[in-house]
Amino acid sequence: MTIWNLGSINADMVYALPHLPVAGETLAANGLQRFLGGKGANMSVAAARAGGQISHIGAVGSDGCWARDRLTEYGVDTRWIAEVDQPTGHAIIAVDADAENLIILFPGANHAITGDQLGQALTSAGSGDLLVLQNETNAQVQAAQMGRDLGLVVCYAAAPFQAEAVQAVLPYLDFLILNEVEAEQLHAASGLAPSDLPVEHVIVTFGSKGARYYRRGSDPLAFSAYKVNAVDTTGAGDTFTGYVLAGMDRGMPMEQAIAQAMRAAALMVTRHGTADVIPDLQEVRAAQLD
Repeated sequence: MTIWNLGSINADMVYALPHLPVAGETLAANGLQRFLGGKGANMSVAAARAGGQISHIGAVGSDGCWARDRLTEYGVDTRWIAEVDQPTGHAIIAVDADAENLIILFPGANHAITGDQLGQALTSAGSGDLLVLQNETNAQVQAAQMGRDLGLVVCYAAAPFQAEAVQAVLPYLDFLILNEVEAEQLHAASGLAPSDLPVEHVIVTFGSKGARYYRRGSDPLAFSAYKVNAVDTTGAGDTFTGYVLAGMDRGMPMEQAIAQAMRAAALMVTRHGTADVIPDLQEVRAAQLD
């Protein structure tokens, strides 16, 4: 099968700071690095490194051809990434001494994906393939509807969180992943707890406290997080999601896919960076984790 990812592609500018700034404060950064990023690109790289077959649907500007080339190097099918007349999306990421982060996003080309581009890509999809969306591109509802009509397994990673965006695609979803805060916000907006959502598979992540998996009609399953020395939490959730999707794509039971994704996310937080430092499957399986 194939994972089709309608996903963002960003240049991540990561600034190391002594602490996260407050309003009106000016801080000198201790360092600067540029990485391939965007929740979509991160998930595509994670899924590819986990052994999944992944096709990315997205857009970059003329300043972002390096990002498309790097995705290709990482094993992602980039035929459906268009070059458009807008700047490539980028993120300004501040990371403090305790590995907490603050992120400013500029969507750019990520909001210039056309219906024709989406349709041309998904006509190559087969029934039972996976389609994943996040809230960093346009055309989410159109893609979700198209995915359902084509018999795809429609998945949504609900970040950056907007209750309206989740509720718009909710009728078409087979799989939904949220973090603890997002689950609380969706509950407040919709009146539905994770166990009550009309979605077959729901995962709620709790950072260092682990994750919980809800399958409709079954009791929830809890997964403990590994204890590691975290240096940067950026991209950990995307790594987790990409690994879960790759496990689904490869026919793994959901419990096994989640357990493997927990290991990948644990390794990810021990590294500085985003897509470029996501661990591969060999590293994940070989890691000595408590």
